[in-house]
Amino acid sequence: MVKIRDLQYLDAVARHQHFGRAAEACFVSQPTLSGQIMKLEERLGLMLIERHRKRVMLTPAGEALISRARAVLRAAEDFEDAAKALSEPLSGDFHLGLIPTISPYLLPHIMGPLGAELPKVNFYLHENQTHVLLQELDEGKLDVVILSWLDSIENVERYNLYSEPLVLAAPRDQPLAKLSEASLKDLDGQLVLTLEDGHCLRDETLDYCFTAGAREDQRFQATSLETLRYMVASGLGITLMPQLAVRPADEEQGLHYVPFGSPPPSREICLLVRPNYSRMEAVRAMVACIRQAMSPLPQPQA
Repeated sequence: MVKIRDLQYLDAVARHQHFGRAAEACFVSQPTLSGQIMKLEERLGLMLIERHRKRVMLTPAGEALISRARAVLRAAEDFEDAAKALSEPLSGDFHLGLIPTISPYLLPHIMGPLGAELPKVNFYLHENQTHVLLQELDEGKLDVVILSWLDSIENVERYNLYSEPLVLAAPRDQPLAKLSEASLKDLDGQLVLTLEDGHCLRDETLDYCFTAGAREDQRFQATSLETLRYMVASGLGITLMPQLAVRPADEEQGLHYVPFGSPPPSREICLLVRPNYSRMEAVRAMVACIRQAMSPLPQPQA
């Protein structure tokens, strides 16, 4: 019978491609890990690891089996989580992933209420782009993720948290900054600054602006909303900014925000969880808490 521990060792070697680092990750000595891998290979009658002096890698047989090994490890973790959930569902470690265009602006609103509502839960926060978060959610590294919904997302359970309007950000001396309310036609012919590939806000911005006849400035793409904010303030172009990221103090830096008329462009902020996730009582408590914390945010009109 193959042991869970042996699959953990195999997974660590596959991830680190180095016996020493894999052993450190598993909190065992290198000879122990290497010996157990060899015993696993003997039991299966297959060579799973291709060994070199400076690097190790999976053989074709190892590549074929590693996904199954990880599925077994996820099942074992889910089993343990389910047992913990039955004994004390609203406690324990909880790994929450957020995208960078939400994380720094949402967390100040929700971490206090979440701590008060779920005092026995230890929240670990992870920030990354959408495709990485979804992969880590599927692999069991994250318990839930909060991101902007995309129609291409599959195989998750979705809980809508709030709708966030996008506002026009323009240099203070630009004619658009004099508007009390912006419309789609106001963007025609404008040069739009965007985030780099991988940010869903980039796609949302371009979808709306291209419809209006705006053009993307392809000379530079920002790595963060903060970089984008300073690019606009410097007079390099305009962009769309999530409402939570709007700061009144930006006016002093030469940046002006203009709301859009109804219906404004917006994005749907959702909490996603794996189907059949074991700690749904905690998830439902989180969803209710975040919805309550964000209820003062004005919602876009249909």
